[in-house]
Amino acid sequence: MRWVVAQIGDVDGWYLLGGLVVFVMGLIFVAILARYFGLWIQCVTTRAGIGLVDLIMMSFRKVDAGVIVRSKIMAVQARLTEVYPISTQALEAHYLAHGNVEDVIKSLIAAHRARIKLDWRTAAAIDLAGREILRAVQTSVYPRVIDCPDPKRTGGEALSAVAGDGIELKCRARVTVRTNLAQLVGGATEETVIARVGQGIVQAIGKQSSYKTVLETPELISETVLELGLEKQTAFEIVSIDIADIDVGANIGARLQADQAEADMRVAQAKAEVRRADATAREQEMTAQVQENRAKVVLAEAEVPRAIAESFRSGRLGLLDYYELNNVQADTRMRTAIAGDGTASRG
Repeated sequence: MRWVVAQIGDVDGWYLLGGLVVFVMGLIFVAILARYFGLWIQCVTTRAGIGLVDLIMMSFRKVDAGVIVRSKIMAVQARLTEVYPISTQALEAHYLAHGNVEDVIKSLIAAHRARIKLDWRTAAAIDLAGREILRAVQTSVYPRVIDCPDPKRTGGEALSAVAGDGIELKCRARVTVRTNLAQLVGGATEETVIARVGQGIVQAIGKQSSYKTVLETPELISETVLELGLEKQTAFEIVSIDIADIDVGANIGARLQADQAEADMRVAQAKAEVRRADATAREQEMTAQVQENRAKVVLAEAEVPRAIAESFRSGRLGLLDYYELNNVQADTRMRTAIAGDGTASRG
């Protein structure tokens, strides 16, 4: 390098420096060509419309050129670009937004061949919203069957409902659904559909007057549930509801009646206890009142001798009158004894 600088004024030195620059640029071109030549050839042969410069610029934008090329080739080969305006810039933008470009293109191809209305903007929005767009399109083409109730959440337990006669019925249903792409963004998930179907089954069984009717015609449950329109505001469309199994459970009505009778008996016993307590309290009050009246009688009787003595002193009562009064009292006690009253004579 020092020698080159020393000979800079010489023509040979300039040639040598120029050759060195061309050699370095040639190495860079070969490295770029080796990295992107295969992808560029694929784009040229498939008419994907992605040039070599575009591939090189993708590296500066930190975009995986292989993903973009494969996605654009799939779109061109499936003739999606003739229906939807899918540009290379749109693919790069979706990739930079951390979207799954290949799944979006595959979903568009599946929807296009199945004649399902789905465009690039809607598919990209669904993918960025966190929904699996490819699985959603596959479910829309090939409906999926889900169990109600979900055995993973309930541990295999059946859905319990009570008919009009109080008999419990335990049933399991299989719900066939397909994706509603128009409501996939913002629509309720599979758990909501299972919950609504379970609610509809309980309601349908509860409307029947007897459990025998449900066992004879289980399709009544499916018809009633489908009429409720449970798929509103959900990401799915219910195709059919099939009752897989129905078992007869306990007599809930009789148990409730027994519990109600026991509760009524306890209420009656409580009310009777209240009345008994009131009667006891009233009895105690009457006893106290009798004792009070007896005390008043004793006090009144104690006033009689005092009144007689006062009458003697004032002269309003003579000795003969007193004896006559005693004779009347003695005669009264005798008559009372003869009548069988049993009252002891009082002095």
